[in-house]
Amino acid sequence: MAFDLDNLPESFTEFVKTRHLATLSTLRADGKPHVAPVGFSFDPATRIARVIASAGAQKVRNIERSGLGAFVVICQVDGGRWISLEGLAVVTADPERVAQACSRYEARYQAPRPNPNRVAIEIHVKRILGRLG
Repeated sequence: MAFDLDNLPESFTEFVKTRHLATLSTLRADGKPHVAPVGFSFDPATRIARVIASAGAQKVRNIERSGLGAFVVICQVDGGRWISLEGLAVVTADPERVAQACSRYEARYQAPRPNPNRVAIEIHVKRILGRLG
């Protein structure tokens, strides 16, 4: 089922606030999928999902290769409940944006380990699919 981005149900909001890991799917240079486990945060007001990562990680390289934004999918599953957030991703090393991503990660999971090579992946979500009932 597709969710209305302008009217997300409370069940969706609660599902993306509770501690669940997800997967991030990107495409390698040869077009084959790369799927990595990630923690993420989602801001419904801006429709931006954020993932923290190390510069040079495969998922980061896959996104950077696209230049203007790579199509990615984050999928979170808990039993029969699931959501997929689809959108265009960019990588940023901007200290303020990385700090915001870390703060949001900490609010949902725990304080991230120190990482001098940390970047933030920002996904501008265009579509949300799922089943929460």
